[in-house]
Amino acid sequence: MSVNKTPSLLNAYLQLHFIVFIWGFTAILGKLIEIPSVEIVFYRTLLASIGLYILLKWRKISTHVPRKQLWAILGTGFLIAVHWILFFLAARISNVSVCLAGMATASLWTSFIDPIVNKRKVRFYEPLVAIVSVIGIVIVFQSTIDAAIGFLVAIAAALLSAVFTVINGKLVAKQNHFTITYYEMVGACLTIVIFSSIYGYWFTEDGLSLALTTNDFIYLLILSLVCTVYAYSIAVKLMHHLTAFAINLTINLEPVYGITVAVFLFGSEEKMDGSFYWGTLIIVLSVIMYPLLRRYFEGKNIKRDIVR
Repeated sequence: MSVNKTPSLLNAYLQLHFIVFIWGFTAILGKLIEIPSVEIVFYRTLLASIGLYILLKWRKISTHVPRKQLWAILGTGFLIAVHWILFFLAARISNVSVCLAGMATASLWTSFIDPIVNKRKVRFYEPLVAIVSVIGIVIVFQSTIDAAIGFLVAIAAALLSAVFTVINGKLVAKQNHFTITYYEMVGACLTIVIFSSIYGYWFTEDGLSLALTTNDFIYLLILSLVCTVYAYSIAVKLMHHLTAFAINLTINLEPVYGITVAVFLFGSEEKMDGSFYWGTLIIVLSVIMYPLLRRYFEGKNIKRDIVR
């Protein structure tokens, strides 16, 4: 690696760790906000879309995107909407700790999805890492039924996260990261609007619950502007320097930040039994094993994959 690239890569990792720390608060905010998860995502994407549109106009960044790419970005927004709904739902069904532990599997899914999207072979040691992760998941399931269901929902959210992260890795090579994030938030918001009638009729008694308390509005502003407009846009930008797997691997530190803060805020409610923490430890070890094995078997080739 040349000397002039090192500061850029180091700076990219420092920025990534900072936004992962910010994301550690998203499940906590989702638990503090009183409205249901679908309504949370609606307000989050609506406020983020407005904030990003103002930012684009202020910075005089073009919002023009070719039609084919536009549909791809809006479609990615659909995946993001479903991901966030499942994410907040997992925190409601169980607790923040279970939700964040399930999200820690995102890098594992990325290790399989990325080869499919980028048309390369799956590395032979990847299934071994998957088996270790499954062992951790089985141990986690020794917790209560509610925790198990919440964990499954969080894993589904992690799977979607892996998909749209890999897709963003391709999109960022063609469009400005703020423009991509803007249209993805628009797509996510439109997803909620389009399916709101179905959701309101089949899954609620009184339709959408859009009434906000003062605290809800404040929490939603933080969630939309800090955790989304700022953090998510920077994450997309970092894909110029880091692979989808490298980003999702670092995001596995989100449970460490989030659970620590959650225990401080919610106390005993967030303290799980021993099997949960042993299972979580095994899951985290499985995702740490992947880059170590990859570095051992591939050596210098990994540098060319991380720095584009």
